[in-house]
Amino acid sequence: MEEAFPLQVDSEIGTLEGVVLHKPGAEIENMTPGNAERALYSDILNREVAYRAYQQFSAILEKMTRVFYIRELLGEILQKAAVRTEVVDRVLRNENIHTLRERLNELPPDTLARELIEGVELERDNLSSYLSEERYALRPLHNFFFTRDSAAVIGDQVLIGGMARRVRDREAIIAEAIFSFHPRFSGRTHTPRNESDAEPATLEGGDIIVAAKDLLLIGNSSRTNTRGIDFIIDVLKKRKQPARILVQQLPPRPESFIHLDMIFTILDRNHCVIYEPLVSRPNPFRTVLIEIDNGKVRIRDEDNLLKALQKIGMDLEPLYCGGRTDPWLQQREQWHSGANFFALAPGRVLGYDRNLHTLEELSRHGYEVIRAADVLRGKADPHAHPRFVITIDGSELARGGGGCRCMTLPLRRHAL
Repeated sequence: MEEAFPLQVDSEIGTLEGVVLHKPGAEIENMTPGNAERALYSDILNREVAYRAYQQFSAILEKMTRVFYIRELLGEILQKAAVRTEVVDRVLRNENIHTLRERLNELPPDTLARELIEGVELERDNLSSYLSEERYALRPLHNFFFTRDSAAVIGDQVLIGGMARRVRDREAIIAEAIFSFHPRFSGRTHTPRNESDAEPATLEGGDIIVAAKDLLLIGNSSRTNTRGIDFIIDVLKKRKQPARILVQQLPPRPESFIHLDMIFTILDRNHCVIYEPLVSRPNPFRTVLIEIDNGKVRIRDEDNLLKALQKIGMDLEPLYCGGRTDPWLQQREQWHSGANFFALAPGRVLGYDRNLHTLEELSRHGYEVIRAADVLRGKADPHAHPRFVITIDGSELARGGGGCRCMTLPLRRHAL
């Protein structure tokens, strides 16, 4: 029997004890300029360059913590016939496909896991399919290496994403199956179920920041709507302990503002990195505090995210994405995930190497900037420094629209 791996995430920065990743494969190559927008990309990626950079990223995490991979976990649960039937039926029903059931159910578990992620090519066995401009009967999951969005572990429970775009629905179906059926994980899952006559509740993990055991920060964005946040409120109301949610509205455009973690992430007990124009300067986007206690909900406006955090006891010094002086540099580096850092432990983070002015800002505040390649070759020991940022090659991965935090799904962190 496989060893259980209890889930527990009560902060953004507690020492990481386990994480879920997905190495990008053929699914990111199976894209053309014509379908890139449908796949939620503004450009097409070079698979080899992206894969090499991701290998660097995953190798650092394997060196620092316990790593699980989506494809392996999925292949393991698909060994059970009942699970295989349920997953295949849910995927085909959700995507309104009625011709692949027999073909998929005949595949070995590992092959089925691969095809559910990389896509199933269309068979040209009739005139309609022969003339179709589609290449795939079941489309590839181009975005799945951003594992953050399909689920979020909050405390010992799992919030399954309500994906804002249909092209990503299958990611959430796979995540829910893994957390529901894999013997390693026993977290209780919560999944938004939308009624046909209601506006869908959408929520994605990039908008959810577990700031403390009783405090969530949530972006109200183009990917997480108010109904999705209402769903989270209902989940928290069922708990016995009080909880607070700070909601930050985000603009619908440009696409680099899709999630809260693209403008704000926590680095240490007293540091965060922000995209200043949306976090601390006057702007039309509201910050709202929601307090939940004994089933009762109170809601009020706050001045901004940093001031609201300070009022409730989390006083964070902001470090600026793109530096402090040039708005153009701030915009450029935010576009390439310059505010998107992932904490391995307090003050020990991962980020992209291309965001030079952001890294200079961190360096001025005591973070040793260390190249991932030097760590992997044994030329640098990050643990020799109280604070550090390990820099990952971001030349290609950033073009997919996300950063180091986007590519991780934390399972357990040590209590602060």
